[in-house]
Amino acid sequence: MRIWVDADACPQAIREILFRAARRTGVETTLLANHALSVPPDPNIRFRQVPGGFDVADDAIVAAVVAGDLVVTQDIPLAAAVIERGAEAVSPRGEAFTTDNIRGRLAMRDFMATLRDAGQVTGGPAALGAADKQRFAGCLDRWLARAARA
Repeated sequence: MRIWVDADACPQAIREILFRAARRTGVETTLLANHALSVPPDPNIRFRQVPGGFDVADDAIVAAVVAGDLVVTQDIPLAAAVIERGAEAVSPRGEAFTTDNIRGRLAMRDFMATLRDAGQVTGGPAALGAADKQRFAGCLDRWLARAARA
């Protein structure tokens, strides 16, 4: 089982949590982004730079992910695609995307896009806080525990 990270918009604090987990557990963790990122030298941590372009990193993750893998992303369509492939998805805020909630999340995303397109100011997400980091670390630890038992 592997961890895939949609790293273009993944906060540094979350990447650090992932790096510590990869070193501690030996789970292969691959970050994909269309710009250069620095990762620590560790055999379990990899970085793959993809060409710039719309959804290039997302498409690369979907092509590589297999059932049982974990994908870290805040991109709801990417989460939906990896769930269809049998993988798990979690946001950097520790929100698990599941077969039970992904359709509702996609509908809300589309609704908010419609509001933005109509000129409504919808704002963005709040800054990543300590509770978000703790929630993400908890989700990651639960996935790692399941992976260790598998």
